[in-house]
Amino acid sequence: MKMIIFDFRNSEKEFFDKNVLNDFDITYINEPLNAGTDLDENLLAETDIISVFTTSEVTADVLKKFRNLRVVSTRSSVYDHIDLDYCTKHNIAVFNIEQYGKYSVAEYSISLILALVRHLLPAYFDMKKHVIEHKKYEGRILSSYTLGIIGCGAIGSAVAKTANFFGMNVLIHSYMKNPELSGSCEFVSLDELLEQSDIITLHLPYNGDNYHMISKEEFDKMKDGVYIVNTARGELLDIKALYDNLVKGKVRGAALDVLECEFISTYQGEMARIIDNTEQHCVETALITQKLFNMDNVIITPHIAYNTVESVNYILTETFNRIKDYLKGENTNRVC
Repeated sequence: MKMIIFDFRNSEKEFFDKNVLNDFDITYINEPLNAGTDLDENLLAETDIISVFTTSEVTADVLKKFRNLRVVSTRSSVYDHIDLDYCTKHNIAVFNIEQYGKYSVAEYSISLILALVRHLLPAYFDMKKHVIEHKKYEGRILSSYTLGIIGCGAIGSAVAKTANFFGMNVLIHSYMKNPELSGSCEFVSLDELLEQSDIITLHLPYNGDNYHMISKEEFDKMKDGVYIVNTARGELLDIKALYDNLVKGKVRGAALDVLECEFISTYQGEMARIIDNTEQHCVETALITQKLFNMDNVIITPHIAYNTVESVNYILTETFNRIKDYLKGENTNRVC
């Protein structure tokens, strides 16, 4: 089977070095798949399977270039970057991977919180410049903070349990209520969480209806000096509203492992080419993101909260298991 793996990361290389996949003829491409991707005509004609990450934009115009495509497999739980209507109409199977980052993402989220409240990066960069201001790095212990968790699935619950270990007061807003947390955390309305939390962290899926659920109106309800952490989806957070509130000091610091229009903000190729094939909103979002990179109280990382050996191996193992099952006539975790 001819297969192309897009968004290929160095962290995934070890899996392919250790596993023999004789049934697959694989082409590895580091860049995401989108309208600007230039592929050889023979490759487009012969490819049966493509594997992508959330940074790819698998639209109808992109899909129709592949003349014999049978499977689209995304190495993520979300799949809104794939045109499911087109895939359904053209009998292209779509698969996703779930439950791979419970502990990885939860641990990373707590790490980002610690880095923010203890001013880790400013202290590190100042140390490298030999310009040290101890007062600037003064923090507080975690037990002095109220943590607001939006979304209480597997990851949000793991974050809550870890925060409890540190002695934090934990508020949760979620349509799901994990009974395991009822004695140690308080379930509240979104407004209560926004008004009472010192740190707010997002742990819910993006479904289209919750686009920019944290925007200007929500920031207005927050405490002065609040910290924002997002390891869920970039589309949940209005990045312009975040930037405005960072500038005026309402938000004391932010840590983002995910970005809206992530494909352009993390693109490593020729920028002019991708801008020509990108809608204006994403170009504007990327420009605001560049401003955030220049702020000392903002941490931005390249969607790596899940990126542990355990999670990567699970994702890739399950990716190939589901493709093999499909080729045998089974439909494990088939989205459409």
